Amino acid sequence: MSAQKPSYPFWLGGAAASMAACCTHPLDVMRVRMQTSTSKTTFSNAVKGVLAHDGVRGLYTGLTASIFRQMTYSVTRLGAYDMMKSQMSNGGKKKLTTGDMVVCASTAGALGGLAGNPADIILVRMVADPTKTPDHQYNYRNALQGTYRMVREEGVPSLARGLLPNTIRAILMNASQLVSYDFFKDLLLAHNVMSNGMPCHFVSSALAGTVATTICAPADVVKSRIMNMKHGQGGHGPVALIMGSLKHEGPRFLFKGWLPAWIRLTPNTICMFVFLEQLRNAVDMFRAKTAGISPSSPAI
Repeated sequence: MSAQKPSYPFWLGGAAASMAACCTHPLDVMRVRMQTSTSKTTFSNAVKGVLAHDGVRGLYTGLTASIFRQMTYSVTRLGAYDMMKSQMSNGGKKKLTTGDMVVCASTAGALGGLAGNPADIILVRMVADPTKTPDHQYNYRNALQGTYRMVREEGVPSLARGLLPNTIRAILMNASQLVSYDFFKDLLLAHNVMSNGMPCHFVSSALAGTVATTICAPADVVKSRIMNMKHGQGGHGPVALIMGSLKHEGPRFLFKGWLPAWIRLTPNTICMFVFLEQLRNAVDMFRAKTAGISPSSPAI
């Protein structure tokens, strides 16, 4: 029987995700700009447009909303996933199947989608604002002021705008990103391809990022377009948007922005899991030190 695995603070995943977001936010800006655009644009043209219009600072538009999102969405999805895995495996004593992990990740993803929806709306709007004419811009100063204005100007129900596609995307993201990371990591360790250290975490997270990008792309595009629409703009339901976009742009629109999404998500996934593993090492070392135990060498 396996030894009981240690539990970690619920907020640890959100802290790692926030650190990763600070590193990869410019790529997220490019992703949203391309997904919310109804005209054809390349990744390089999107970068040139941002730099020409806003300079280097434009690459960090909406950073406060990105951190706000990680501290709601990622705290919930990562914390709940670890908690449910621990409960289902009896503290790590029982080996979980891939199906068990998918159930845990999907449930945690749904909870994360609910918790992070308001922050996601603010993020999409702040990032897409510079591409609009002045009369269509939101001009939020930061994430908190944007949330306050959204409630005041559009009502509390506006916080749930795009909730369905966002929750679906969160479920797909968690099930693909977290489960595939655990799967690839366990596979590499089980076959002695790598030891449990940073190279293993790097490879596992890179593969997980590619899987997650492909699975989440359609829901991500639909979510971004719905959240970017002005209050009162007609036909903003998921079905109406998909049908209209298919008619005018064809099925390829579902994977619009895949390259910047992959370029953004894969480094973000790598940073998030590497930071998370190192934060876990730090927690283990702190616990060992306070308990008067000589800590084992961390996995780096």
